[in-house]
Amino acid sequence: MASTAVAPIVFELPAAAPGSLDVQWIHGSVSPKHNTDPDIQVHPYNEHTIILRQNMAVHAEAPFMFLLFGNDRAILLDTGATRSPDFFPLRQTVDGLIDRWLEHHPREQYELVVAHTHLHRDHFEADPQFSGRPNTVIVGKTLAATQEFYGFQHWPQEQVVFDLGGRRLQVIATPGHEEAEVSIYDPYTQLLFTGDLVYPGRLYIRDWEAFADSIDRMVAFCQTHPVSHILGCHIEMSIYPRLDYLIRCNYQPYERPLQMTVEQLQSMQGAIADIDGKPGIHIFDDYIIYNGVPDRYFTYEVMNPDAEPGDVC
Repeated sequence: MASTAVAPIVFELPAAAPGSLDVQWIHGSVSPKHNTDPDIQVHPYNEHTIILRQNMAVHAEAPFMFLLFGNDRAILLDTGATRSPDFFPLRQTVDGLIDRWLEHHPREQYELVVAHTHLHRDHFEADPQFSGRPNTVIVGKTLAATQEFYGFQHWPQEQVVFDLGGRRLQVIATPGHEEAEVSIYDPYTQLLFTGDLVYPGRLYIRDWEAFADSIDRMVAFCQTHPVSHILGCHIEMSIYPRLDYLIRCNYQPYERPLQMTVEQLQSMQGAIADIDGKPGIHIFDDYIIYNGVPDRYFTYEVMNPDAEPGDVC
């Protein structure tokens, strides 16, 4: 690595950095065995912001992951649903992306932070691929570890800053789907990453009061911060309102876009008022709220308490 450093990248801009979501996401195939898509789709939103999606033929959850570069470090938000690098070469893919970025922006001792939007297994299964990687920090998979890493003192009301080196992410505690869930706002792109709390699909709620409070907190945040797009970690809704794909479906040919709007987020406050805490499945145009209905990972782990990590993959 050359020792000559380039000028720092300016991430504090008067408006959102431009980016592209003009992309056809890989969405599985009729026969997963004969799928020819890459194991991981890589889409550059812009030079410093990468969106990755796991192939639905590798794992039906097909989660999205996000790689954000700063002057001092990059952060990888989530590591997907499959542990094996033979089937899901996430570290190889991320290392290649970092190497290419460093060719244009050389830095010594560039750090990678492996973090999680929340602690469900389809979002951290590939963590072990990064074990032993130089200059790498893997955030622990507990609520306490999440709070300690970001520096939360008054969870969940507090918002904290995590600095990538001039790219100062704002971290918002958003439990409800899972107790350690965070949403992350990037002022550089004005993207709001919302994990599994908000996305076009089935929103599984474990703690109703925490979920309602988190939505209120995010709506209030969006009233004082410009948001270009809201990006969750899954697509499960079709282009037809109120219609989702079957659970564990490996083929979703008519998916709606990943990105959601602030108006769609605000609509959740009305949905929450309508539901009023009632358990059950509540269907709306852009999402389906499963209140108190166990998701498939929770059900699997309860029924299989001795399951090894990766058994659901």
